[in-house]
Order: sequence, then structure tokens, then C-alpha cells
Amino acid sequence: MRPGRARVTALYSAAVMRIAVGADHAGFELKEHLASRLAEWGHAVYDLGAHSPDPVDYPEYSAAVAQAVLDGRAERGVVVCGSGAGAAIAANKLNGIRSAVAHDAYTAHQMVEHDDVNVLALGARVVGRSLAEDLVERFIAAEFTREDRHVRRLDMIRALET
Repeated sequence: MRPGRARVTALYSAAVMRIAVGADHAGFELKEHLASRLAEWGHAVYDLGAHSPDPVDYPEYSAAVAQAVLDGRAERGVVVCGSGAGAAIAANKLNGIRSAVAHDAYTAHQMVEHDDVNVLALGARVVGRSLAEDLVERFIAAEFTREDRHVRRLDMIRALET
């Protein structure tokens, strides 16, 4: 357990979840690390690839993770590419997916609490392993608040889907 982990776990103790993970070649190593950590934390990990650092295209893996969330094989998803941006864009093309990039702790939980984000996107060339662990932990532990203003805004977002 890394220093500070007990504090974070105490603040953000999450129930066991099914988590789909996916990455392109740029995110492969970080995805492998996070999948291992998620399993250590007791979550069921559904690894949708890539399964090597050989060059691949992120939309395929983002779509696979997003589809796993949509069809119920996973409750949440984590996608990793170089910046996180492309992976988030690709995941968001599937109706019902709300994906966002988080490179800070506040965004990692707030995007779930206010926007009901169901797929976290990370940039392997932006965040290190320790920060990525913290971001994933906060994302997994967060819950949508269901406050009227957030529900109203989420309904507005859903209306934009075609």
C-alpha cells in the first residue's frame, strides 16, 4: 500500500464493482497497472485490451469499454490513451456514455457526482501511476448526487443524443 492510501480509502470506500478497462498502445502499460490495482482492491476487472504495446487505434478499445458499460457487463469503464482526449471522444460517440478526462482528484469524483460520468479517460503521457490510481479510486467511489439541478442537466444532455 502506498503512503496516503489508507486516508483515501477511508474517505472514498467504494463497493465492489465490475470495471471495464481498455487502452491503446500509448496507454497499455498504465492500463495493465490499473487493472492489477483494481483487482487488488477487490473489483472485478474486464480487460478489453489492448493486450500488448504494439501500435493500435484507441477508438476500437474505447468503444469496447463503452459497450461493456452500456450492456451491463461493467458498471463503469476506464479508458487510457496518450492524452485521454481521443479515448473520451470515442467513448462518447455511443449514446448513453458520458466520458470525461480527469487529471486531478476533484474532477475524478465531481464528474460522477454532478454529471453521472460512467467512463473515465486518462492520459498515460499526462499522469503517472500514483496519480492515476488516486483518480481511478475517486472515480469508482463517487456516486451521482441525484440533486434536482444535476438530474435536470443530465436530462438535457440525454436530449442532445441522436
